[in-house]
Amino acid sequence: MENLYLTIVLAPLVGSIIAGFLGSRIGRVGAHSVTILGVGLSLGLSLYVLKGFVDGTLPAFDGPVYTWMISGGISFEIGFLIDKLTALMMAVVTFVSLMVHIYTIGYMADDEHNWPKESLAGRNAYQRFFSYISLFTFSMLMLVMSNNFLQLFFGWEAVGLVSYLLIGFWSVRETAIFANLKAFLVNRVGDFGFILGIGAIAMYFNSMDYMDVFAAAPALAHTQVQIWGDSSWSLMTVICVLLFIGAMGKSAQVPLHVWLPDSMEGPTPISALIHAATMVTAGIFMVARMSPLYELSETALSFVMVIGATTAFFMGLVGLVQNDIKRVVAYSTLSQLGYMVAALGASAYAAGIFHLMTHAFFKALLFLAAGSVIIAMHHDQDIRNMGGLRKYMPITWITFLLGSLALIGFPGFSGFFSKDAIIEAVHLSRVGGSGYASVLLTLGVFVTALYSFRLYFIVFHGKERMDEHTRHHLHETPAVVWVPLVLLAIPSVFIGWMTMEAVLFGDWFKGVIHVAPQHDVLAQIGAHFHGQAGFVLHGMMAPPFWLAMGGLALAWYVYMKKPVLADYAMVRFSRAYRILDGKYGFDQFNMAVFAGGSRALGKLFWVTGDQGIIDGILINGSAQGVGRIAQRLRGIQTGYLYHYAIAMILGLVALMTIFVTF
Repeated sequence: MENLYLTIVLAPLVGSIIAGFLGSRIGRVGAHSVTILGVGLSLGLSLYVLKGFVDGTLPAFDGPVYTWMISGGISFEIGFLIDKLTALMMAVVTFVSLMVHIYTIGYMADDEHNWPKESLAGRNAYQRFFSYISLFTFSMLMLVMSNNFLQLFFGWEAVGLVSYLLIGFWSVRETAIFANLKAFLVNRVGDFGFILGIGAIAMYFNSMDYMDVFAAAPALAHTQVQIWGDSSWSLMTVICVLLFIGAMGKSAQVPLHVWLPDSMEGPTPISALIHAATMVTAGIFMVARMSPLYELSETALSFVMVIGATTAFFMGLVGLVQNDIKRVVAYSTLSQLGYMVAALGASAYAAGIFHLMTHAFFKALLFLAAGSVIIAMHHDQDIRNMGGLRKYMPITWITFLLGSLALIGFPGFSGFFSKDAIIEAVHLSRVGGSGYASVLLTLGVFVTALYSFRLYFIVFHGKERMDEHTRHHLHETPAVVWVPLVLLAIPSVFIGWMTMEAVLFGDWFKGVIHVAPQHDVLAQIGAHFHGQAGFVLHGMMAPPFWLAMGGLALAWYVYMKKPVLADYAMVRFSRAYRILDGKYGFDQFNMAVFAGGSRALGKLFWVTGDQGIIDGILINGSAQGVGRIAQRLRGIQTGYLYHYAIAMILGLVALMTIFVTF
């Protein structure tokens, strides 16, 4: 099976290399063909692996493929851990990636117009983009298939690197350059904590292999370490919090969330790929994989839950005031990631992964549908210039509606099952902060429905607000664009109903995800589970359902019946609007304190250290000192013989005096 798994992970890499290095020779058709073939092959084999686990015919695999080095008794290897969690992630990643690849053919067809004619960066940009997204798929597969922390960190950093390249793909735009630099720097903050956590694991466990670490963890559950002073910290808490700081960067949790909305500066396909199934879900997957460690620290679980719930609610509120179609969906991603993280903190790892899966489909659908709208609108992304697109773009309209219903958790849609399971799990949890998290996640349902259908009604219904030229050319996008929308809409509707029993309450994650008996909230929910229909009926009587319907109804009333109310609310609640529009001041704070502080510190070192001390004292100062001494000594050299004779006599007198005296 090693060759099969190597093929899955290497096929996108081969496609990426061919498209990247031979792009000018194989042309556009060759580039997208070879990358789609590579990702398609990975998808086919991933589905074969997944089917094997579903049928019970395929055993789990855990073994090295290549040993890089052995140092201090620690083996640094490339290896694979293929179990039911990995198989699920492989199928989701490759399916969404394939849809994005196909969609990109239509979206990037006219990409040459985004580059100045004299720009060298615009040459073979189409081929380069396909190379990047295929490389992104390879990086994510390396991450989810790893069986050790070294390979995990490689995939972790690789997805960060490729995201930097893709967010700033249109490198002639200053906003894109700022956005990719912002993403890179913010993720480095999280990755610093992540690598410290891996370092602590290597130090105390003397191994980088998952299974070795998990087996040894219970024996170190009560180990205390001193970080500074005489204070003692739980080793497992320190490791888990440090690892989660890495997840806060990758999965965009408060306060390391600021990069994700700005990543919308990249082309829409990469927005879908980053925000749906790859980079931002890496943190969720990592914490779920590390469940044997997190179950040993309630402090870490509490920290994870509070951060997740805070992100879910407060980032959803910011989505209410956004007018860029992609940024509304981006803040939706932030909010939904918060739900997943909160589930992890409640030890409902299966619910978090389940929501990751359902979210991958409907969020990719929403991003790609938004891109379809952007194409039709001649790349105008301001929703205030849209309206009434339903009659011009029927396929985009219906798929966007299905994605929005899945997002808000409408009964029967995929998002309903996963989101309701998370809310109920957090409600039943007894770790610190669960009450706070339960309230925010429940209220977040209302907020999600409000901003989702605000976007839907403004874009597809109501008054047409575009200019006459745009209206005249409005039409449905080509099949290469809308076919991926249809294919993503199908699992967005049905995948939750089909898989919830096995994933949430069955034995799908048995032996893969470890939950302490006192933390097993999903078991409590499962004790009252009587089929999908019963779950739907129970959910329709619970507060989250009515809050979602309330948010939908309010959005319809405000943006369809009484649009003037939106303007009134903006004026009436101007202070709250300014806070939300300013994104709670995170960007201003970072620019003033971290960016401004760094510049001030750099200027201090430059002026004081470089110019003042190094140049002024050490280099120029020493040269000037030697010059001044030389100037004084020059005065002694008069050229008169009697002056030299007198100096010699005085010198001899001085020497004689010294010898006689001493």
